[in-house]
Amino acid sequence: MSSAPWLNYGRQSIVEQDIAAVAEVLRGDWLTTGPAVEAFEKALAQVAGAPAVSVTSGTAALHAAYGGLGLGPSDEVVTTPITFVATASCAAQLGAKIRFADVCEDTLNIDPAAVAAELTPQTAVVAGVDYGGHPIDIDALRPLCDSVGALLLEDAAHSIGGTYQGRPVGSLADITTLSFFPTKNLTTAEGGAIVSPDEDVLRRIRRFARIGMVRAKDELQHPDEGDWWYEVPEFGLNYRLPDVLCALGTSQLTRLPSFVSRRAELVARYNTLLADLDGLRLPVQREGVDPAWHLYAVRVLGGRRREVFDKMRASGIGVQVNYIPVYWHPVFAEAGYQRGLCPVAEQAYSELISLPLYADLTDSEQDRVVDTLRGILG
Repeated sequence: MSSAPWLNYGRQSIVEQDIAAVAEVLRGDWLTTGPAVEAFEKALAQVAGAPAVSVTSGTAALHAAYGGLGLGPSDEVVTTPITFVATASCAAQLGAKIRFADVCEDTLNIDPAAVAAELTPQTAVVAGVDYGGHPIDIDALRPLCDSVGALLLEDAAHSIGGTYQGRPVGSLADITTLSFFPTKNLTTAEGGAIVSPDEDVLRRIRRFARIGMVRAKDELQHPDEGDWWYEVPEFGLNYRLPDVLCALGTSQLTRLPSFVSRRAELVARYNTLLADLDGLRLPVQREGVDPAWHLYAVRVLGGRRREVFDKMRASGIGVQVNYIPVYWHPVFAEAGYQRGLCPVAEQAYSELISLPLYADLTDSEQDRVVDTLRGILG
């Protein structure tokens, strides 16, 4: 094993400004359900271009989105296999049928042509994932959704701060879900959010993420009770993000432009340093898209992915594989999903490795990553 310091594939960036924001809440009256929550949601809406509801994780964001829509056994969700399992599992837990569509060869985002082949009259949601921070092909997916009356959900766990055709991620789809896990482009320690320009959709999602409770008089069946009165017309869950973490998120949002810029610098630098390395395929960026790079996922060719993975980790470089095809997980395989379903995704999975990428990664640390990789493949 290497004696050099361990480099994670991703990590948070915390400075005194962030610590002070959290400390201010800890010294105040509200640890949860207080003013820091509203402040964070308003600041997030400014970045995303649409109103936001904060929740406890990216998984909670997906579950609240599907649950708020009332997804059930009569519905189908078309989604990608190259994602974290929650994109599919949160809909499956509500009884919806999952139909996996293959991915584009270049971006590894969901392929509109594959989506078209999976659409049925029961399709309620098409859920694309901004893989690595590269936004999905909104303009191709939108008419497909409209053709069957489905909603378009953009799982933007990787891409807050990015743009598509000059429009910010968050303003593009009917529903956008975000994650603020420490490895993501900004963090609330744990946390997530749902963004939507549709007020009615967001109201239903907010209700689901707030235990199903309503207090507004025009929503109550018995509005003449006292001020203590609330009702639960539909079941929901407690996915409230507390003030302590919202304060961290608001502070992080002020730094998001610098995070996105530094990640872009590192991606450009990787592209230059690795351009001539045989046996490696680098990420792409389509015209009109400005990614908020979360992953720098390369493809190791010639069947050498496992060798590179093991040797990089033995050298103290915490590479990762993003992701195992979702339907390979036993919970889906035992439900009848078979390997071979999405061949482009499966081939990509066999080659993918995510190299370290985060805002505080230094040039010299990146040089170490590149030199180590060259030593293995050279």
